[in-house]
Amino acid sequence: MTWMRWAPAMERALYEPGRGFYRRPEGPAGHFRTSVHASPRFARAVARLLLEVDAALGRPEELALVDMGAGRGELLTGVLAELPAEVLARLRPYGVEIAGRPAGLPSTALWTDEPPRGVTGLLFANEWLDNVPLDAGEVDWDGVLRYLEVDTATGEQRLGEPVSAADAAWAKRWWPVAEPGEVVEFGGPRDAAWARAVAGLERGLAVAVDYGHTAGRRPPFGTFAGFRDGREVAPVPDGSCDVTAHVALDSVAVPGLHSLWTTQRDALRALGVSGERPALALAASDPVGYLRALSGAGEGAELTDPGGLGGFGWLLQAVRVPPLGIFERAPGVQAPPGWQTLTP
Repeated sequence: MTWMRWAPAMERALYEPGRGFYRRPEGPAGHFRTSVHASPRFARAVARLLLEVDAALGRPEELALVDMGAGRGELLTGVLAELPAEVLARLRPYGVEIAGRPAGLPSTALWTDEPPRGVTGLLFANEWLDNVPLDAGEVDWDGVLRYLEVDTATGEQRLGEPVSAADAAWAKRWWPVAEPGEVVEFGGPRDAAWARAVAGLERGLAVAVDYGHTAGRRPPFGTFAGFRDGREVAPVPDGSCDVTAHVALDSVAVPGLHSLWTTQRDALRALGVSGERPALALAASDPVGYLRALSGAGEGAELTDPGGLGGFGWLLQAVRVPPLGIFERAPGVQAPPGWQTLTP
């Protein structure tokens, strides 16, 4: 048995050169389905968001699109296919990913393992933060909060040392636990990772999309999960599967920025994605168009299903750019209780 805390176990299982899950040639699409893989309508919605950001920025000479955790470039490729020529001529796309540059990526896209600095545009992180390694802790029978250790071969867990002062302070602020058996997942590394990414924006909008939770709705027993070959499996950190945990989206938000939170369902509806079926009359006047619209409605329904992809959280943070009216007007968009919401 090899016992270690969850953060180093995740780091090794997901990113170790030569054996990490995200180093594998098939990429995430070989094991699980994200919104990007579910439908091209998702990339179309992100393209529309980029155009909204471009307009709010006054159509800068160079416009950046930064795809955090870019996988094999599927989202970048899809967004580029939806943009008008005038925007493409000014666009500088970045794929931020630890895996090597995928074949077939447009030559204009830059591929890097670190988020760019000093750029203006849209930074978009779809299911990235849930794979940033983090530790977990559990309250023991004496009321002491201790780190959880995991056996990297079996996924079995045990209690380890009392947590550090920094993790104890984070838990007290964001995820208080007191009863024996209660679990907390310490979000400090994710807060720092998101802050570093957002700091690279000179001006623009940063969006994090993920399974998440906020204060008052924390899961009492943790959220670690594993995925392999299209199905959920035990989260064994041995490199054979994805290991993920939900994101405390309220703690992640960078203080001092105009911030909004909503569900994917409401965000995509604001961006024109709908699961509504086309009018039946269209079947008589344009059968081919009806079938195309019906297929699109099915894809839209999957993307906005509140019990599935539509239940993802969207955190939007504006950096030296006016808030986007498309979201300010959208139903369901809110600033969660306790957030500092400032208009720059």
